[in-house]
Amino acid sequence: MLPSYFTVKKEGTDQIIIQKSRFIGYVKRVETEEEAHSFIQEIKKKHHDATHNCSAYIIGEHDQIQKANDDGEPSGTAGVPMLEVLKKQKLKDTAVVVTRYFGGIKLGAGGLIRAYGSTTSQALQTTGIVKRQLMQGFSVTVDYTLLGKLENVLRTSDHILESINYLEKVEFIVYVKTGSEQDFRNWIVDLTSDQAMITEKNTSYLEIDV
Repeated sequence: MLPSYFTVKKEGTDQIIIQKSRFIGYVKRVETEEEAHSFIQEIKKKHHDATHNCSAYIIGEHDQIQKANDDGEPSGTAGVPMLEVLKKQKLKDTAVVVTRYFGGIKLGAGGLIRAYGSTTSQALQTTGIVKRQLMQGFSVTVDYTLLGKLENVLRTSDHILESINYLEKVEFIVYVKTGSEQDFRNWIVDLTSDQAMITEKNTSYLEIDV
């Protein structure tokens, strides 16, 4: 598993008008090629009357699957520029479809490349990008006398304080970047004068807005 990577939020859309042509960009997070195909078909069905529905997607931990489709636009002027935007922004597990309604003015190869690229960029920006950080969960249990001190320090630290459970003792659920688990343990031991019970929980990706 990658320690961290960038992807898009679940789904989003935006559009721009260029020389009377309407370009509508749709973005979705996808984890399999089947999900990407399903998303593309969904947009094609929605805009069955459009001049073109061009697409691109990049999937896999090491970008193993990369596809681009010009859907009738001159070769290399739509799908590839869209894919290049995804690669330039280092996104993973992302699919994008750009629907075009032709406005009567031809844009030329260079114009098309810019139009599809900028529509993709605009749709990505509107959808939002997140960093998925692999983190180790911890349960830190202390007496109530340490509640205030520990809560204040955790809230201002680089770690993510997910929740506080007020039980017989206080339990903090904290997520720590993988690779810094021992440093975290040592830090808690020092903070609490070794008065905390520290237990590892699950490892999972947490999303941080970029």
